[in-house]
Amino acid sequence: MATQVDYYELLQVDRGADGAALKSSYRNLAMQYHPDRNPGDAECEAKFKAINEAYDCLKDPQKRAAYDRFGHAAFQNGGGGGQGSSDGFGAFSDIFESVFGEDFMGGGRARGGGRDVGRGADLRYDYEISLEDAYHGKDAELTLDVTAACEACEGSGAKPGTGAQTCGTCQGHGKVRAQQGFFMIERTCPSCHGMGQVISEPCENCRGEGRVDQTKTLDVKIPPGVDDGTRIRVSGEGEAGARGGPAGDLYIFVHLKRHDLFQREGTTLFARCPISFTTAALGGSIEVPALDGEVHAFEVPAGMQSGKQLRKRGAGMPVLQGRGFGDLVVQFDVETPSKLSSKQKDLLREFRETETGEECPESKGFFDKIKTMFGE
Repeated sequence: MATQVDYYELLQVDRGADGAALKSSYRNLAMQYHPDRNPGDAECEAKFKAINEAYDCLKDPQKRAAYDRFGHAAFQNGGGGGQGSSDGFGAFSDIFESVFGEDFMGGGRARGGGRDVGRGADLRYDYEISLEDAYHGKDAELTLDVTAACEACEGSGAKPGTGAQTCGTCQGHGKVRAQQGFFMIERTCPSCHGMGQVISEPCENCRGEGRVDQTKTLDVKIPPGVDDGTRIRVSGEGEAGARGGPAGDLYIFVHLKRHDLFQREGTTLFARCPISFTTAALGGSIEVPALDGEVHAFEVPAGMQSGKQLRKRGAGMPVLQGRGFGDLVVQFDVETPSKLSSKQKDLLREFRETETGEECPESKGFFDKIKTMFGE
């Protein structure tokens, strides 16, 4: 019945129907007549196979053009009609593509013989540098233990002079299918492990893997301005892929050593600078050597307080992969002398006797509040 009834009639569409109309009508009919919904009904099963055959033909532009011109005769005598889905499921899977997307059937089906070659794993390398190296940049030489492509077989995994053959189980797709009730399950081929090819004579050097363990030295440019946690990607320097597959990437994670003088926040450098209480009171000048090799002078104004900061524009860290520099910020901490000579103590006592309270307004204000609180 199914091979004689007009395909357009089976799908209940006009001859000018577009692909979307065909799929919509097919989806409704396939759901209606599917054997799982009509167990034991031979007529529904036959109808289901017929509409699958019709849709499998009409959804293909070339097959549809041949059918429109010659009818069923176009596929007789080995012409290749709509019998490509003998299990009645090939076209029905398009329902799930329309509802769930193309990856529903297992991450991309192997139509047309496509397969994914095993890409090598990415590698991580933790590299510690000084703040000076982060400022200027550095040419680093790294030693890595990796799996590299086997030189004996050039990464193919096959014994030199031989080659791999197309897997007979999956026909080179790398995946096999099995129907379980209403669903089609797709899984990695157990014979070739997803490679699509099998090796009858493996390479003795790599035992058919196409890669071997190796220690290699790699020269890497650490650019100026890198910060703690900066990740540098080196393409193709990770683990080699299986049987000629592409190599993974190397990711270098930069870590900065603690610096004796500077702390870093982005492109800004901070330095804590203790000064004597006389310098803080009278003012003065200090010099701070920076990472740019220059000695930067800071003028301390009279009356400098602990925690106050002075900034030097452009004396900080370089901008990573950009232009310009951050700032150098000096934070002052007024240091109270702990070792005084007798003369120094006498001078300080003399100074104290001349104090009026106006010399230190914050202290005076604090104690004034205390007096007010207690009604003095």
